[in-house]
Amino acid sequence: MSLIVRKTTHLAIFASLALLAGCSGSSPNKYAGLDSSSRLTPNPSEDSDRIPFKYASPVDWKKYSSINIEPVTIYQGSDGQFNDVERADRKQLADYMQKKFSEVLGKKFRVVSDNAPGTLKLKLTLTGADTTPQVIGTFTKFDLAGGPYNIVQSVRGGRGLMSGYVNYAVELHDAITDELLLAYIAEQYPNAMNVGATFGALSAAETGIDKGADQLLEKLQ
Repeated sequence: MSLIVRKTTHLAIFASLALLAGCSGSSPNKYAGLDSSSRLTPNPSEDSDRIPFKYASPVDWKKYSSINIEPVTIYQGSDGQFNDVERADRKQLADYMQKKFSEVLGKKFRVVSDNAPGTLKLKLTLTGADTTPQVIGTFTKFDLAGGPYNIVQSVRGGRGLMSGYVNYAVELHDAITDELLLAYIAEQYPNAMNVGATFGALSAAETGIDKGADQLLEKLQ
């Protein structure tokens, strides 16, 4: 195969993969079935690419020392974004989210199971996810077709080609008054050049959950 033909072939593959990536993009919905849906508005902040909808009231987070993390809910509404993710995989991601958020938020708060003064009540809802196609998900990190695209996405903070992701909602209340303090819908995924997050169909979504837990902890400082 001549050099010109090889280059043309790679460009054609890259164009096809880029088009596929664009078509498979899954910006989170507002999710009508969430309790906080009517209070969510488009997020004007610089993190709107990851958090498109948000509600926040002025809060002194330092007055809270404990957090009650309810069991993670798997969204059942027709506007959910689970693509072809099997129910068993959704359950696995919900369990992982419960464990990870408890672990990370436990660095600042005492994780409790009751409601008392000085306690936050956190409701997490898994609203969407996609898996990473095995083999091809790793292949696109290095191939002449996918590599350049992923490098650009890595710099931009965008999602990599053929990469899984996770969508979820955060709703945080005062445990005693039940006042809604913070709510948002988020999409998280690994860095586009994170090769480790391509091993395992759910690894990218789980990496997204890791990032989401760290993100919430940062917001509560």
